[in-house]
Amino acid sequence: MASDCIFCKIVAGDIPAKVIYRDEHVTAFHDLNPQAPVHLLIVPNRHFDSLRTLVAEDAPAVGRILTTAHQLAATTGVADSGYRVAINMGSDASLSVYHLHAHLIGGRRLGWPPV
Repeated sequence: MASDCIFCKIVAGDIPAKVIYRDEHVTAFHDLNPQAPVHLLIVPNRHFDSLRTLVAEDAPAVGRILTTAHQLAATTGVADSGYRVAINMGSDASLSVYHLHAHLIGGRRLGWPPV
């Protein structure tokens, strides 16, 4: 756990969040600034700063994020209509919390490219 990381504190239960899913590998919770009816954040319970810091041995953690995203898309009712899974990297992509995380977004028509 990174002591100054808000997502690590959410995973540890030190900061309240509207958690929708938790297992030994990932935690998923509602985004505080949702961009769609379904907007969840899926974070690995182990701290990774970003995609930039991953190595090949970390592939199972990223895989778990993606499989959890699909599972949650099904349970939130957006799997059939469509959803987006986004991982932001760097300031130009608006990455603001340096703890690897994916956004699961759905429940409305999503444009491309994202605005």
